[in-house]
Amino acid sequence: METLDRKILEIIQDGFPLEERPYAALGRRLGVSEEDAFEHVENLRKSGVIRRLGGIYDSRRLGYISRLCAGVVPEGNLDGFAAAADKIPAITHNYIRSHAYNVWFTVIARSEAEIQETVRGLEAETALHDAHVLSASRMFKINTVMKATVSADAPTQAANKVTADKMDSEGVVPFVPDAKDRRRINLLCQDIPHTKTPFTDLGIDITEIRADLDRGIMRRFGAVLRHQQAGFDANAMVCLTVADTEGAGMLLADNPHVSHCYVRSPFEGFPYNLYAMFHGQNETELEQSIGSAVSALNGPDHAVLTSLKELKKTSFVYFA
Repeated sequence: METLDRKILEIIQDGFPLEERPYAALGRRLGVSEEDAFEHVENLRKSGVIRRLGGIYDSRRLGYISRLCAGVVPEGNLDGFAAAADKIPAITHNYIRSHAYNVWFTVIARSEAEIQETVRGLEAETALHDAHVLSASRMFKINTVMKATVSADAPTQAANKVTADKMDSEGVVPFVPDAKDRRRINLLCQDIPHTKTPFTDLGIDITEIRADLDRGIMRRFGAVLRHQQAGFDANAMVCLTVADTEGAGMLLADNPHVSHCYVRSPFEGFPYNLYAMFHGQNETELEQSIGSAVSALNGPDHAVLTSLKELKKTSFVYFA
């Protein structure tokens, strides 16, 4: 990947210019023309390095809930399961991982009942069984902005902000959108136009996008990457059994290789209560980062669930 492309990715994951002519602003920052900045971003989008360019919203603030689900699908039935899940808009992520519970997927919906209905429907339609719907009682980190540092090969987070947050509705201030808000959010949670004036072309006032960020209903506006194509080839979900989830969660959240860290309840055949997603530029780096993190926690019982295959990864479309 060209040096300029890497610089662009480091900027626009969480700093895409919210201006009428964003590529002119990006070009000024990089010392290139608007046309050059636009063409480089377009090439990154067309090649698949950038999965989507748009807003990443906080589901809870918009009145939705998200659940991680785990289950078992026999190897010979995985294609059928993947095809069925692919047709369900509420399922945004779906992976095969290296564990007896071999399928892990995320469901977003308005209510717990809707999520249960989605999962039970999949069980009835496919070979999925022993499915568990897992809520998170505590979030320590959610930040999928991955960057390569200049001085080292390890990835780092843009802000690397550690945020401990209760995941229930207590303390969450709901945002009640009007028709204009719903239209804006619906458009921005998808891929913005491939033009030099995307916000103007959508008919969206940039001050309203900044307001979404300021009031916390949007986590960030920028590029969502296909990490493997962006240079982070390896990832794994590491699940641990710890007594002090608060201390362990804060420690893991401060790790630059970790993008997500949550507390979840153990379930039958899976005794772990702290989940962390690790990323690395290669398998060696991934293994070393996991090993160091586990050692720092005094070697708790844990399982490393490597991502064997991505079956689905999309962004949820709100107010569709």
